[in-house]
Amino acid sequence: MTVKHLPTGEVHKGQKGGITGCGFDTKEQSTHWENSIERITCAKNGCK
Repeated sequence: MTVKHLPTGEVHKGQKGGITGCGFDTKEQSTHWENSIERITCAKNGCK
């Protein structure tokens, strides 16, 4: 599953309420994140 960071539009590996593949905690400022089915756009280790 993927999760999208709404302010930047970047899509990460992971899901809302957890940690993304590259280490972002989606529980912090949870309103900035939403579960998505879009393709991953983050190029950092863990997501790509």
